[in-house]
Amino acid sequence: MDRSHSQGRPPAQRRASPWADTLFSVLAHGAAVVTLVLLAGIILSLVIGAWPAIREYGLSFLWRSEWDPVQNRYGGLVMIYGTLMTSFIALLIAVPVSFGIALFLTEMSPAWLKRPLGTAIELLAAVPSIVYGMWGLLVFSPILSKYVQQPLQSAFGDVPVLRSLFSGAPVGIGLLSAGIILAIMVIPFIAAVMRDVFEVTPPMLKESSYALGATTWEVVYRVVLPYTKTGVVGGIMLGLGRALGETMAVTFVIGNFNQLESLSLFEAANSITSALANEFAEAGEGLHQASLIYLGLVLFFITFVVLSLSKLLLTQLKKGEGSRT
Repeated sequence: MDRSHSQGRPPAQRRASPWADTLFSVLAHGAAVVTLVLLAGIILSLVIGAWPAIREYGLSFLWRSEWDPVQNRYGGLVMIYGTLMTSFIALLIAVPVSFGIALFLTEMSPAWLKRPLGTAIELLAAVPSIVYGMWGLLVFSPILSKYVQQPLQSAFGDVPVLRSLFSGAPVGIGLLSAGIILAIMVIPFIAAVMRDVFEVTPPMLKESSYALGATTWEVVYRVVLPYTKTGVVGGIMLGLGRALGETMAVTFVIGNFNQLESLSLFEAANSITSALANEFAEAGEGLHQASLIYLGLVLFFITFVVLSLSKLLLTQLKKGEGSRT
């Protein structure tokens, strides 16, 4: 009787197992809880490790420029400025280049070139960061010094504002060099995301625009970008997160100088990640180690603020879509 009753039910009902659904729900919820616990644990451990520096300096640590392990005096302004400036330079270069690459691959590239070019760009993301750093130090920095820094200093040496912007020892190491290396490193990530989101635009929308006489730029600006702007912003934020957290490549080419003598693009500087890489292993227990952990906490906060602002931007974009419709 039971066998005939079970055979009379639909196959989906016969395969259903209440314990499997319960187990799946528990595992899914557990994964979410573990993620939140790990995040809270990281924040708590950073706060505990940085507490001596927080108690000593408070928020003034953020605008103190002195970093002197001998006198046991610390401030994070130089590292914070170096991190933000190199990331800004990287995005300023990488975003338009990545947009051009994605536009070429999706709209203008011949079929025979699209696959090998896309593969070559993706392979750049697989190059280890230390290789970028060594290449930047041994190859790119001398080129930057000889063909960019020295001509700029010769041309604008008497102009008051530009003179200070291009000042510094002509060695090709500093903020601009680190920003360009970071740009080369994040271009594959941003370009790959932009290419993928451009390809999901319905062909009918683009073909209709071309049929109405629109140019390639008008199709991209008025059809592709409005349809994919959420993915484009996400790709840019991915690249920014990569730039903020990069360590070894920046350490090779930024100069690792803990004083902010000028705002020159060619001035040797330091970043949070390079300071941690250079000093944490040798830092003794006490205020020095706590200040380095404080820098890590500041970097964590900067990343959190960037992600929050990107979420707010995406929310505003979605609201704008609703108001237009």
